[in-house]
Amino acid sequence: MARSALLNVMVQAATKAGRSLTRDFGEVEQLQVSVKGPGDFVSAADTKAEEIIVESLQKSRPDWGFLLEEGGEIKGSDPLHRWIVDPLDGTTNFLHSLPIFAVSIGLERQGQMVAGVIYNPITEELFTAEKGSGAFMNDRRMRVAARRKLADAALCTAIPHIGSKTLGRYLEEAKIACANAAAVRGLGSAAVSLAYVAAGRLDGYWEHNLKPWDMAAGIVLIREAGGFLSDISGGDRMIETGGIIAGNETMREAIRKNIIERP
Repeated sequence: MARSALLNVMVQAATKAGRSLTRDFGEVEQLQVSVKGPGDFVSAADTKAEEIIVESLQKSRPDWGFLLEEGGEIKGSDPLHRWIVDPLDGTTNFLHSLPIFAVSIGLERQGQMVAGVIYNPITEELFTAEKGSGAFMNDRRMRVAARRKLADAALCTAIPHIGSKTLGRYLEEAKIACANAAAVRGLGSAAVSLAYVAAGRLDGYWEHNLKPWDMAAGIVLIREAGGFLSDISGGDRMIETGGIIAGNETMREAIRKNIIERP
């Protein structure tokens, strides 16, 4: 496929950061004997990847601002455009040598997500989308899955960490999902989960309490792959509320009505 100049800029930034993460991923097995400690190591890998992305994107679009997982918000002189970046989505997976994590870069224009790149450097899977131009995985067009029944569906959500305020809600929702769906998975990366829905590997996904950088790129991927998204209440305020449901139109609504709202 022929990518736009804008998407090429995003892909170059993501793959460059991915190479840095791949080198650090190769050192993860040594962390147990590291004086510095696993947490510090991953934080350093995360920060380094973010710096690479910012430097790369600023060279091409110096006036555009950023919303960064590590660095917070950087105002640009252009008020219409903002990059939303997660340099390492799936930190715990990374720390445990699980190859399910990704670089995620989304572009927001006038408050709307218009382009997204999600890149897993270990599997070398590159998911890209631009508004009006379709969604692709390694240059092959993606479409969301067509399954319409929960009983046939492979769903995905997040498994809360220790001390999470959402644990009780998760247990209630997971119980219903497991009783009604063909399979329920937790991948440990919102970006990868959304990319997999766009690719038709998962039929639906929902999660609470996300940050904008967790879902920004995935929102574009889902829409351009023919999918549907909403916040937890069924509206369109995913970025603001932190809740998201994704799938084809029927599956998204089935998750909302049967798992989240629980008749």
